[in-house]
Amino acid sequence: MSLPTLSDIEAMLARLVAFDTTFDQGTGAIAAVIEAHLDRFGVPHQRVDYEAGFKTNLFATIGPDGPGGVVLSGHLDVVPVTGQNWLTNPFELTRRDGLLHGRGTCDMKGFAAVALAMVPWLAQQKLKRPIHLAFSCDEEVGCKGVRPLIAWLKARAPKPAAVIVGEPTLMEVVTGHKGIASFETVVTGHEAHSSLTDRGVNAILVAAEVMAEMIRLRAELTAAGDPTARFDPPYTTLHVGTIQGGTARNIIPRRCQFNWETRVVPGTDPRAILARITDFSETLLPAMHAVSRETGIVTTLTNEVPALAPEPDGAAEALALACAEANATTAVSYCAEAGLFQQAGFSTVICGPGSIEQAHKPDEFIATSELERCRRFIARLADRLSL
Repeated sequence: MSLPTLSDIEAMLARLVAFDTTFDQGTGAIAAVIEAHLDRFGVPHQRVDYEAGFKTNLFATIGPDGPGGVVLSGHLDVVPVTGQNWLTNPFELTRRDGLLHGRGTCDMKGFAAVALAMVPWLAQQKLKRPIHLAFSCDEEVGCKGVRPLIAWLKARAPKPAAVIVGEPTLMEVVTGHKGIASFETVVTGHEAHSSLTDRGVNAILVAAEVMAEMIRLRAELTAAGDPTARFDPPYTTLHVGTIQGGTARNIIPRRCQFNWETRVVPGTDPRAILARITDFSETLLPAMHAVSRETGIVTTLTNEVPALAPEPDGAAEALALACAEANATTAVSYCAEAGLFQQAGFSTVICGPGSIEQAHKPDEFIATSELERCRRFIARLADRLSL
């Protein structure tokens, strides 16, 4: 059997893009279509649910189920299109000038389409070590859905030797990404008439003091930088995304909540950042408690995804460089599931088709040339696993 054509890959991508797999839609329906495709070629598969009957991960094995296999991992969920001005239907693949437009084409159904289109060919190869396909859910909301799949894979035997996450890298081999930690800070003040400021505790102004400390910390993190200078920007970042507080102009606000995040370079502990903000917050409490003991400041860690760090003599790096026919690696500032795989003990890199610059935008697209490069990459991988 010959390799799948670009038309085969495009047809598979059209099937995947047709599913709206945003956060509130789930992945059960698209998983069923993928399972039917795998069944046609006798490829065994396993669902690992995140939310039973609604959001699921899918794991498949091509070739002998022995040690030394390679996992090709990608997420099936996509970001919403709400409020975006698309020229075409985002859930219908549209070809224009060698570019394939549609939600998820780049991030990252393009990678999944190549892998799935190659299943018939891969099933005919005399693989001595397996190629595993791992498709996950809820990556776009904090890499949450893949966690039960990774736990299942960690407990499973035999273990794969490497994981390649197909996030868009223009098929460059990525050995580092930033980690991310998300937080919620709630300030509880004390209501009073706005003419009696000494009788109340203004939750918004207290929140402003905490955020001022965050600005000072952000400057320190920027100055400290990243010793490897591989990231853009080359330092740990701190960002406040949303804030809500107050009920009326003439009422001292009782409550203010803001949500924030840090994206850390490998080697930086986000919990140290949390400790810094918590320690500063405690210095504000005596003045607040002097007015009311019911006041307070609480910061909660809501999600954390570890950074991906280069591995000395990493098996995944060596394999991916050979399959990409490259001799250098790079790093990315976005966060991905790769750090979670690495944290679980799997040698992991990122390498996939398309550019992250096209992700999450209206008229998202992937170039057919990128799909072709990914096809060649997986073909070389199969050759190596057949030796």
